[in-house]
Amino acid sequence: MSLRIPIAPRVLAAYALGEQSAPPSCGVSWVTLAAIGAVESAHGSFRGAVVGDDGTSTPAIVGPPLDGSPGVQAIPDTDDGQYDRDRVWDRAVGPMQFLPSTWRRWGVDADGDGTARPDDLDDAAATAARYLCASTTTMRTGAGWWTAITAYNRSGEYAQRVLDRSNEYARDSLG
Repeated sequence: MSLRIPIAPRVLAAYALGEQSAPPSCGVSWVTLAAIGAVESAHGSFRGAVVGDDGTSTPAIVGPPLDGSPGVQAIPDTDDGQYDRDRVWDRAVGPMQFLPSTWRRWGVDADGDGTARPDDLDDAAATAARYLCASTTTMRTGAGWWTAITAYNRSGEYAQRVLDRSNEYARDSLG
C-alpha cells in the first residue's frame, strides 16, 4: 500500500498505465480509473481475489448473472461463456467489470503480453480509459467527466460514488 493512497503499488501502476494509454486530449486520470476500480471490485480484490505481479486478478472476478431478476438487467449470453463462463446470461468480468460484448469491442492488450484479458488489470484499466474517452470529447470538464462515467454505468448513484472516491484519491495524492 502507498503511504498516502490506500492502493497497492502494483494496482496503482495499472491505473497509471491506463491514464498514459489514453489520448492526452481526453483527460482521463489515474484517480478516475482507480475510483472505478474501487467501486467495481475493490481494486481487483473482490471476494478475496489478489492482483499478482503480472497484474492478473485471481481468482477471476465474475459478477452475478444478468438474468432479469429484480433490479438486474436481462442480457442473454454474447460470448458463449468465453469470458464469464456462462452460456446462458452475460456477467460482468474482471476488476473493471466489463460485459463480454463491451470487452470484445474495446479490450486492449496494454501490457504487451500478446493477449487482451479482462482479468489483467493493466489491460482492464487501459480498456476503461479507451471506453471512457470514446464516450465524450473531454473528461477535463465536469460535464464531460459525468458523461463518460454515466456511459460506463448508467446510474447517477454510481457516478456519484466514483466522483467521491476520485476526489478522495486526488486529495490523498496531494498530502
